[in-house]
Amino acid sequence: MSTVDLFREDAQLRECEATLLRIDERGLLLDRTVFYPQGGGQAGDAGTLTLPGGRELRIADTRKGEGGEILHLPAPDQDLTGLDAGSPVTARSDWQRRHAHMRFHTATHLLCALVPHPVDGCSITAGYARLDFHMTDALDKEALTAGIARLVAEAHPVSHSWISDEDLEANPGLVRSMSVQPPRGTGRVRVLKIDGVDLQPCGGTHVGNTAEIGAVVVTKIEKKSARTRRVVLGFASDAAAAPAA
Repeated sequence: MSTVDLFREDAQLRECEATLLRIDERGLLLDRTVFYPQGGGQAGDAGTLTLPGGRELRIADTRKGEGGEILHLPAPDQDLTGLDAGSPVTARSDWQRRHAHMRFHTATHLLCALVPHPVDGCSITAGYARLDFHMTDALDKEALTAGIARLVAEAHPVSHSWISDEDLEANPGLVRSMSVQPPRGTGRVRVLKIDGVDLQPCGGTHVGNTAEIGAVVVTKIEKKSARTRRVVLGFASDAAAAPAA
């Protein structure tokens, strides 16, 4: 039972009306949602479901189920009594968390443009993002921070389109990730485009223009193995507020 994933076409959509289809130990299944489920290195959304009568149910995480299902995981202390399939709800994402994911995820695409090597690991949260690059060369933290700042300031439009599985197979160079392959088998693949900067398959949520990313800095570069360099990103405001090591 597939969930209509409204965030695929409009990542700016913060809430939607939906119908509760099922509730069990796996989570709450809605017919449609604005909540992004954990996947592709990006953390799942949190937020609330407003029930008939105005009661709010806190959602702590969102995960993928079977067959295109998107499961909303209630916080452990939430009272689920009285919930029935067929109930109308208002699904509302935690926008501060979601927007942080969008800003960081788009920033990782800028980083991919600055470091032209395959990616073999990725994590995007509300507090930081990281990419692991398959490479042996040294990386310069200040130079990468300056490069990201330049691309942010240039205000490149960000958009997405869809290509067929066959188009992707014919253009293998579009795929930058070694660890997470684009989903195939549905007949189409979502492609993220940052004008003049980056083009690659990606199912995550992103801002509409690089200027919306704001000030992001490289907080750490690590040598994780002989052929892996990890780059960690943080918001400049958080880095400035952190105590000195």
